[in-house]
Amino acid sequence: MNLFPAFFRLEGAHVVIFGTGVEAVRKVRLLAKTPAEIRLVAETISPAMQAEFGVRLVRRAPDEAAGALSGAAFAIVALEDDAAAREAAALAREMGVPVNVVDRPELCDFTVPSILDRGEVVAAIATGGAAPVLAKSIRAKLEALLPARVGDLASLARRLRPAVAERLKEGGARRRFWERALTGPAAERAYAGDLEGAEQAMRDMLSKGDTGKGAVHIVGAGPGDAELLTLKALRLIQEADIVFHDRLVSDEILDLIRRDAARVSVGKTKGHHSVPQDEIHDLLIRAARAGQRVVRLKGGDPFIFGRGGEELEALQAAGIDAHVVPGISSALGCAASAGLPLTHRDHAQALTFVTGHARAGGVPDLDWAALSRPGQTLVVFMGVGTAPAMSERLIAAGRAGATPVAVIENGTRENEIRVYGTLAELPGLITRAGITGPALLVIGEVAGLPLEARIEKLLEEVA
Repeated sequence: MNLFPAFFRLEGAHVVIFGTGVEAVRKVRLLAKTPAEIRLVAETISPAMQAEFGVRLVRRAPDEAAGALSGAAFAIVALEDDAAAREAAALAREMGVPVNVVDRPELCDFTVPSILDRGEVVAAIATGGAAPVLAKSIRAKLEALLPARVGDLASLARRLRPAVAERLKEGGARRRFWERALTGPAAERAYAGDLEGAEQAMRDMLSKGDTGKGAVHIVGAGPGDAELLTLKALRLIQEADIVFHDRLVSDEILDLIRRDAARVSVGKTKGHHSVPQDEIHDLLIRAARAGQRVVRLKGGDPFIFGRGGEELEALQAAGIDAHVVPGISSALGCAASAGLPLTHRDHAQALTFVTGHARAGGVPDLDWAALSRPGQTLVVFMGVGTAPAMSERLIAAGRAGATPVAVIENGTRENEIRVYGTLAELPGLITRAGITGPALLVIGEVAGLPLEARIEKLLEEVA
């Protein structure tokens, strides 16, 4: 580590900037967000800049510059002329003031990092001048990950620190309190903008001497690609004490769960439920009542053929604090991965999602006539096993046997399989490709639009 990160306390302090060019203005604008007095060493300053930022102008005469530097927290030199920049840096060092010289890392005592500012929460990313653009790129990624109101949560923690210290004398107890308060339901309220509710929840935790009630988040993991997780889903699975996950959740996503969290597989396979649904409800309820932060991690979206609605009802009936975090449905993820538009002005003006599996097993009782109308896309979840019967019934209801279809297994993952053909060929397509599921069936004219589908059709015509 060539650089040691540190933060300057700037209440009641002053800083000095040399220069009036673009870089100097950028540094003034940045430092104007702090409580520090800004002293600008230059010949002139625009009235607008002086009015907007409250900058104090200091003439560039050596004695005046030295006076401005006396007692300064630090100085930044933003002068284009190399000789003038070196002279200003030497003067700052002579006065015992740490100095940064813009675009001249060899003259710097410190570097100005790329700064992520969330009020009370400040993060700094630096490369020692090697790659400032990379530092900005990393900052942008962190800004996307951090909740917008994390600074408000930190401000709330600052207000409560004296009360927590007074109530909880032992350091370990205070640490456990803050771990729960800053990552549990109270924090979620703060992130949602309910700061009064968040403060009251924390004060309730403190007065009762507990670590807070457990909560359950029913989280959609998307179709499998970890980069398709929502930011909220990622945060929650990294904060959870225990994660109950389905078989459809990819190993790539499971690897994102924090190492000391418990993981419980409650997955289902075709014709076999390793954990009955009612038992899953009981597991979630018991974990929440034990005060744990619980995530129920489900493939795709919890509310699209994911039984998320049943789980939410069971949790609410038991009085558990429960929340749902949507995920990218496998229908959307698989279609996007294949370059297959589910709607299209020329081919599909309606989109219907159906399940290929009835509650008691077998073929579901669907409105086959409605599903066979032209100008729509039919997406079938869990339809591999019932594909022969579904193909037969759709054709019998009037859907053309030549209607294009796509079968996508493990969509968005490295082992994804895609095959294309017609509705009449559907059972054979699945058999020849060795597809056993989980897979998605897309039926409609749009299934013939991807380049792969058009190439396959051309090859068949040539053969």
